[in-house]
Amino acid sequence: MGEEEEEEARRWIRTDETAKRMLSRVLRDRSILLLPPLHRVPLRAGNVVEITGASPSAKTQILIQSAISCILPKEWNSIQYGGLGKLVLFLDLDCRFDVLRLSEVLKHRLLQADRLGNGEWWQLQDANLRNCGSEDKKSKAVFDEELYVSCMKRFLYIRCYDSIELLSTLKTLHYRIQREEEAYGIQVGILMIDSIGAFHWTDRLSSSLAMEAHNRKNLSLKNVVETIVQEMKRLLQVHSMIIIATKATIFGDNKHPASEISRKFSSNDDLSRTGSSNAQHLPFREFMPSSWQAFVTHRILLRQPAGQSLPMQQSASPSTYTLEWLQPQLSSFDKFAVEEGGIVNV
Repeated sequence: MGEEEEEEARRWIRTDETAKRMLSRVLRDRSILLLPPLHRVPLRAGNVVEITGASPSAKTQILIQSAISCILPKEWNSIQYGGLGKLVLFLDLDCRFDVLRLSEVLKHRLLQADRLGNGEWWQLQDANLRNCGSEDKKSKAVFDEELYVSCMKRFLYIRCYDSIELLSTLKTLHYRIQREEEAYGIQVGILMIDSIGAFHWTDRLSSSLAMEAHNRKNLSLKNVVETIVQEMKRLLQVHSMIIIATKATIFGDNKHPASEISRKFSSNDDLSRTGSSNAQHLPFREFMPSSWQAFVTHRILLRQPAGQSLPMQQSASPSTYTLEWLQPQLSSFDKFAVEEGGIVNV
């Protein structure tokens, strides 16, 4: 190991934040309000939001909507875009993320803001836009390519294929975030995880296989999740950001209202004892270990109305979903639709 690597390791071990930097970061942090459907509860740095729902229930669509709100600037060329102007770090554990969908929704938001900010210009161009044969031509006619490229560069994407790779990523994420923040001169606003339970069943199977005693603890499901949570807590202590994670439900049941959900989430070890008695009352079954459940500060439940099982691309009309805040518990429900340009309240 050379001198540069040794110094890098020492900086990682030592505290890397002065009192002045800490105070400036804390005083700068304010609650933010994301676009619908996450507009009911203001979020701030350090919050961990879990979005739970069956597949499909627009969980990734909500991540895309929130990511665009984060990477868009507040203002660009005297036009208000209403974004946070920060970086987004997206950890794809499902390995199914569609970057073209992100690009499509981002372009729609840019065009929408341009229309509002340049009202007179758009009125003069309406006739020309109507004559354009496709939406792609319309986009090229009025599109701000520089702003689009700038926003896409703020979206940092990492794909992980198993829990070991996820742990390795989290352990080196502090250095990567520092490097990206220095390169762009802005902070990471949101760390997104899609989806946090992607490796649950493979890890559970691995922990049940016959292994030598000194390996069993390292590969146990509980130990892996606890280590993941510890690494995330370390990141939140240093970096001023929000964590939003999606999680697919199991044993979904739309017959029972979401208000019947038990507010006390049992640990994974307790499921074998209480699963049979609670299954008829809960619309979903909690499978993540208690270390993750205690780490989460906000919980959201997504539902798709009965009889509406086709994804947006295969259905003639936009898919609609309902959203309920479980933590903090709100009495109102939100209903939203997923359209080509993103999510809209209905």
